Amino acid sequence: MDHQPKFFENLSGTGKAIGVLTSGGDAQGMNAAVRAVVRMGIYVKAKVYFVYEGYQGMVDGGDNIVEVSWESVSSILQVGGTVIGSARCKSFRTHEGRLQAAYNLVQRGITNLCVIGGDGSLTGANLFREEWSGLLEELAENGKIDAEAVKKYAYLNIVGMVGSIDNDFCGTDMTIGTDSALHRIIEVVDAIMTTAQSHQRTFVLEVMGRHCGYLALVSALACGADWVFIPEYPPEEGWEDTMCVKLSENRARKKRLNIIIVAEGAIDCHNKPITSEKVKDLVVQRLGFDTRVTILGHVQRGGTPSAFDRILASRMGVEAVLALLEGTPATPACVVSLSGNQAVRLPLMECVQMTQEVQKAMDEGRFLEAVRLRGKSFENNLNTYKLLSHKKPDAELPKTNFNVAVLNVGAPAAGMNAAVRAAVRVGITEGHKMFAVIDGFEGFARGKIKEISWGDVGGWTGQGGSILGTKRTLPAKYLEKIAEQMRTNNINALMVIGGFEAYESCLQLHEARSRFEEFSVPICVLPATISNNVPGTDFSIGADTALNAIVETCDRIKQSASGTKRRVFIIETMGGYCGYLANMGALAAGADAAYIFEEQFDIRELQANVEHLTEKMKTSIQRGLVLRNENCNENYTTDFIYQLYSEEGKGVFDCRKNVLGHMQQGGAPSPFDRNFGTKISAKAMQWISKKLKETYRKGKVFANTDDSVCLLGMRRRNLVFQPVAELKTETDFVHRIPKEQWWLKLRPLMKILAKYKTSYDVSDSGQLEHVAMLPKEAVPAPI
Repeated sequence: MDHQPKFFENLSGTGKAIGVLTSGGDAQGMNAAVRAVVRMGIYVKAKVYFVYEGYQGMVDGGDNIVEVSWESVSSILQVGGTVIGSARCKSFRTHEGRLQAAYNLVQRGITNLCVIGGDGSLTGANLFREEWSGLLEELAENGKIDAEAVKKYAYLNIVGMVGSIDNDFCGTDMTIGTDSALHRIIEVVDAIMTTAQSHQRTFVLEVMGRHCGYLALVSALACGADWVFIPEYPPEEGWEDTMCVKLSENRARKKRLNIIIVAEGAIDCHNKPITSEKVKDLVVQRLGFDTRVTILGHVQRGGTPSAFDRILASRMGVEAVLALLEGTPATPACVVSLSGNQAVRLPLMECVQMTQEVQKAMDEGRFLEAVRLRGKSFENNLNTYKLLSHKKPDAELPKTNFNVAVLNVGAPAAGMNAAVRAAVRVGITEGHKMFAVIDGFEGFARGKIKEISWGDVGGWTGQGGSILGTKRTLPAKYLEKIAEQMRTNNINALMVIGGFEAYESCLQLHEARSRFEEFSVPICVLPATISNNVPGTDFSIGADTALNAIVETCDRIKQSASGTKRRVFIIETMGGYCGYLANMGALAAGADAAYIFEEQFDIRELQANVEHLTEKMKTSIQRGLVLRNENCNENYTTDFIYQLYSEEGKGVFDCRKNVLGHMQQGGAPSPFDRNFGTKISAKAMQWISKKLKETYRKGKVFANTDDSVCLLGMRRRNLVFQPVAELKTETDFVHRIPKEQWWLKLRPLMKILAKYKTSYDVSDSGQLEHVAMLPKEAVPAPI
């Protein structure tokens, strides 16, 4: 981008006071948002106040509105719920209540409010803002405040962040808490699957979501549930028969368990509730299956926030403070939210109105409209689920006579199996014959290739590692043998799922087309690596799971350090030369520093970090956490940094080190990786089908253009197919990383939250956008 960087140093908070409150239902990650608002506020020299117990505290005043310091928000990042409390408040709904709240704020000079809550809380905040000047005049008339105060505090700025596990707020892809709630649900589903498997049981799981089916839908997608009930998309008339046929077919295919997920607000097409008990009774009466109900309830709200939620909330908290500093009397109340991978600001009331439109559409039975209003991401999830959960009878499937092979390349990454499952099932639905290649290109050369069916990939979404097996071997030395295998098995297209090696492999196949025409077929690369170092994409399958493993370990280590006091831990993460895991892990775990290859450092910086920690030990936060990427510097090794810190910190703090190693590669995939892997794989398969049709001439497939070898990646807000040949210029092949990486922009964020002075480029912030509405006649988008 050729913009002139705009730095926030020009934005001063001197003389401003910010109040932060959490309201409505709690959600994991709210504390991370509170922490970011407090620290960013103090960083720009504003005063920051906690408002305890939501709007109730604002009305009651007194000790409920307290100025806070940097240390007030220490150690809350990993805590679920909200440490400043949240309460439903009747009095704030009255004029008298709001008048009292205005008085309490003016007493402390607070004219900037950051509200973290759901649509009800945010609507209340907007009304308060609209009434503000009238409330102040009324207070002046009653002799509570003087005319000077009315002038000085003339307008109230409001910025909202959506904290809600239901993800029911239009205009934002993910609300704070949604990802953590999915973690809780998936942990339970994974545990239930093992017991259901043992007894051949059917389980009906009820998840939260009174008006929104997001949690039910995504968890069904992430665990491969047999059936899902959501309020936005009720089943058609006669669903009872259809569901029972589907369940018994699955049992006939030797599937030992059935999982049915029900959102608590699920309804039929006549707006009558469908309860988990009703579903259970139906299965027992019609099929006689041993069936159990599990209601997850408040478990979903609890527990520690996921890495995704911590990073999301920290980004949003900083963005909220910037929005408050830039606010003018003319600025409408806005919400900061996430669109794709981009922080955006949207007018609060537009989002609220659209959210209410969804409910209205559902009440009036306009269900397709409700799905459309929920947004592109919700619609994609629904379409993908429908594609993957129900196999059409063979007679109804098209027959294309194309053979498509799927293989894994590089190191294992959690979520690879979910991607293979989606590819196989979408491929079969499109009418292709699907082949699985065992052990990457090495296995391909040896002829380890077999046809794979719909049922073969059942239950794969929750499995970690790579079931097909994967190798780092590049195809260059086996080109002849691979070409021969492609000829023998008549392979017309390839899907390669893996990391940097997968990308390099496809470049090699692309370059070998002139010698082997067998490689002139559509080829698609799906990025799957914990390192997140593949050019052309912001995220790779597997990186989120690895990040959660790092953050979980850091939480435990921090706890151990807090107990011992005055202890600093040096933690080494994986990632090759890519600092993504170290940097984002540091942001999510609240570390003091992260050493990465992309940002060169010298002995002076190491010295400054030691001094910074020495200062920190004088405060009440007597522990430190430092992350180091494995290849950040060949001389400043983990041992070197450990020894330097130990020597320099003598008498002030002691040091320990921890190399996390391969635990970052293992484990069951996180909900994000299951969902991301499934969705991009389904989209890639549809692209392959399209290319096969386009390049089929005279009885054979011949694709020799650059755009027939693509990598599918997430770029800012969109999933895009990019020719691998064009990505070459964006790649540093020596260090196996992209030349430009989006997350480096978040690096100053980590430093600010750890109390370092730094520059932060805010060029991407500050634009108030409008909520995108699809035209009325728009057809629901394909995946």
